[in-house]
Amino acid sequence: MFHYKIINKPKDIKADKKITDHIFSMISENIRIPQNWTLNIVFLDDDVIKELNKQYRNIDSTTDVLSFHYFDDFSNLKIKEIAGEIILSEIRVRSQSKEYWNTLEEEFYKLLIHSILHILGFDHEEDSDFEEMKKEEDIIISDIHEKFGIRIS
Repeated sequence: MFHYKIINKPKDIKADKKITDHIFSMISENIRIPQNWTLNIVFLDDDVIKELNKQYRNIDSTTDVLSFHYFDDFSNLKIKEIAGEIILSEIRVRSQSKEYWNTLEEEFYKLLIHSILHILGFDHEEDSDFEEMKKEEDIIISDIHEKFGIRIS
């Protein structure tokens, strides 16, 4: 299962460690790709995210989350090795939580699930890829609702 480190999380985003751990556990159970390594989860401002998006994706705009994996094959990594990073826009988490009627925490969980799947190779460029990724997201979101009573829109 993944290990993770959350860096500079805003104090008012009260993400529950049990739910976050459950998300990682569900993904580990459902996706048969080695996940014995560490992800950094970092909150940054929109200016930095825009620069990273431009530099690495050639898109000159901000976005809610960027997912980076540093290896094509994760099978030989050790627990403490950083295999990837999830870069979240604090401003976008706030605005999207209002837009989608989620709490800050629910929006964080939604973006976390989406980003981890990207790191594991899921994408949504083609309709078939979108459907496959959405199916995995829906399974996890449904399970979170069932176990923790949280609705993520």
